[in-house]
Amino acid sequence: MHEDLIYLDYNATTPLLPEVVDAMLPYLRTHFGNPSSGHALGRAARGAVEEARGQLAALLRCDADEVVFTSGGTESNNLAIRGVTEARPDRRHVVTSVIEHPAVAVPCAWLEGHGVRVTRAGVDALGRVLLEEVAGAVAPQTALVTVMHSNNETGVLQPIAAIAKAARAAGALVHTDAAQSVGKVPVHVGELGVDLVSVAGHKLYAPKGVGALYIRRGTPLLPLALGAGQERGMRPGTENVASIVGLGVACERARRDLDAESARVRALRDGLWERLRSAVAGLAQNGHLEERLPNTLSVRFPGVSGAALLATAAGVAASTGSACHEGAEQASPVVLAMGVPATEALGTVRLTLGRGTTSQEVERAASALVDAWQRLARA
Repeated sequence: MHEDLIYLDYNATTPLLPEVVDAMLPYLRTHFGNPSSGHALGRAARGAVEEARGQLAALLRCDADEVVFTSGGTESNNLAIRGVTEARPDRRHVVTSVIEHPAVAVPCAWLEGHGVRVTRAGVDALGRVLLEEVAGAVAPQTALVTVMHSNNETGVLQPIAAIAKAARAAGALVHTDAAQSVGKVPVHVGELGVDLVSVAGHKLYAPKGVGALYIRRGTPLLPLALGAGQERGMRPGTENVASIVGLGVACERARRDLDAESARVRALRDGLWERLRSAVAGLAQNGHLEERLPNTLSVRFPGVSGAALLATAAGVAASTGSACHEGAEQASPVVLAMGVPATEALGTVRLTLGRGTTSQEVERAASALVDAWQRLARA
């Protein structure tokens, strides 16, 4: 981390934990075998992959053989969404929401272009997907309901267990993109009642380019790629052993101190909000104040654009929304879907905290953001 930089963009990506790096190094230097090889080097690699599979399964509270490793959240989402619809050709309907990450929204749009009907449920003013719209849309023709576990921009947690109950009543399968949630809040597949869960390593202090998909045993799913039989044939190709090992260690760390770290980060986030609120008249939060990730603060600064604010706030690394949406300045579709006027939505800044965030950084960030707002408001 750059010494003078205050990093408040943990929902975009996280740094590797030291123990993750330490665990990965032997599989980059010494234990380089192919996990499919029968000799000692191959068996060592295979053992490491299976240990990581068990560590991830323990975090999700599923069986290890229900975990398939992928290259990340985007591949996991595509495998779940397209894999289920291809495996259920008699059901040509998918239900999703208007606030999904592009890794879900784009595959759904692709399906729509290939003859699958897609229904997109709206959200309320607090950013929660409308359960009644999901339940009303699910029909005997519905193959899959896919709704994110938490929103990457607002942090708002979605009513996945209730959505799953409504979907199952019609025989639909349920997928949730939990990339932002895993490692921050409990994501227990049995309690949620879901069939598929996507995980992204770089959101929980593991490497970029590795992820996983939980596939409930017996779920009909066709692979997107064809090849050898790795990952039960669901994701063929030689496994990325070092990164998988890193993901396993990150999951073990998350399982061990999830409650304590969530409480610590929540306190820092709430302190940041109080500092900003006391100094910026008209500051408003986006989304539900309680049902959200403990690290996420999405706020609207009045009278300025979020992009200009961050450009002016020296030393604060944050986002105006999802990192995957960066580019020309425009109001976030997620915030607009909540009914926020476009002129107000443009003032949105997403501040997301993590394991490296300190109280001193929170104080410095608040001062820098307030100073930037005051300078822009006077201009």
